[in-house]
Amino acid sequence: MKAKNLILIAIMLILLFGCTNTNNQDYQKPSDNVESKIMVVYFSCTNTTTLIAQKIANYLHCKKEEIVPLTPYSSDDLNYNKASSRTNMESNDATSRPEIKKAINLENVNTIFLGYPIWYGKLPKIIYTFLETYKWDSCTIIPFCTSGSSGISTSVSEIRHLVPNASVLDGQRFASNASDQDIKKFVDGLKLA
Repeated sequence: MKAKNLILIAIMLILLFGCTNTNNQDYQKPSDNVESKIMVVYFSCTNTTTLIAQKIANYLHCKKEEIVPLTPYSSDDLNYNKASSRTNMESNDATSRPEIKKAINLENVNTIFLGYPIWYGKLPKIIYTFLETYKWDSCTIIPFCTSGSSGISTSVSEIRHLVPNASVLDGQRFASNASDQDIKKFVDGLKLA
């Protein structure tokens, strides 16, 4: 009887120490690898896209970086009803490339969730600047946009034209009131490794 008890105690100790061994300093959670390979990069003037970017980054436990224009957009710049507004003039100028305030470190990143608002049914020109700044070989770009009415397909076509060496997915358009469940459904549907 004593031998059986000793064997049971020994098995319990092995199991106990075997399970607690994964809490040491060398153990890395799977999300640590996700963080180094996936990043959310976004541009937002009214914080609508910022909220979606934050939800995606929170769900994936990954970094997020904002594309910040060197010259910020004022509310007058964003007045779509004014022909002389900055956004209107940029959208109508094929050569427009607004400057970005600081570079974004994409080292070790191979998948980017790229967020932006839809302006005049298209990609904001500052996203052109961002995409033309980096090399995109072997990268996957997952577009997401915010828009009250316009779809995402035109902007995805623009991205594919700008970065033909990247794998650009169809992406997702979100309304400003997108829920955590909407984000989860979108990300889970991508079946990322």
